[in-house]
Amino acid sequence: MFGKLKELFLYGIGGVLTTVVNYLVYFGLDNWKINYLLANTLAWAAAVIFSYWINRKLVFESKRSWISEFVPFAGLRLMTLAVENLLLFLLIGQLHMSSPVSKIAVSILTVLGNYVICKKHIFHTGNVEHRAASGDR
Repeated sequence: MFGKLKELFLYGIGGVLTTVVNYLVYFGLDNWKINYLLANTLAWAAAVIFSYWINRKLVFESKRSWISEFVPFAGLRLMTLAVENLLLFLLIGQLHMSSPVSKIAVSILTVLGNYVICKKHIFHTGNVEHRAASGDR
C-alpha cells in the first residue's frame, strides 16, 4: 500500500515538474507569437523527454534498456499530442478561447491520461526488472 502511494506521489511531483517544462516552452513560444500548434508540439517534445527521464529514474525506477522504453513511451504520448493539438485547435482556433486558459484545460486531461498509459503500457511491473518503489521486495 505504501509503495503505491509513494509511486503516485512521485508521479504527481514528476507531473508537476513536467508541466512546468511544458508551460515554460509553450508560453515562451506563445509570447514570441509562434503558432499555438507549433508551440504546443515543441513544448510536448521537451516535456516528453523530461517526463521519460523523471519517470524512469524517480517514479518507476526502471532497470530496462532505455531505448526499449523510450520508443513506446514517446509513441504512446504521440496520441496525447494529437488529442492536445485537436483540442487546442477547437478551443483556440474555432471557439476563440484564450491560449493560456485552453492550454491549462487541455493539460489537465492529458496528465490523467498519461499516468494510465505509463502505468499500464510502459513501466508495468509484469515480467520486467524494476526496483520496488517502497522497498517492498
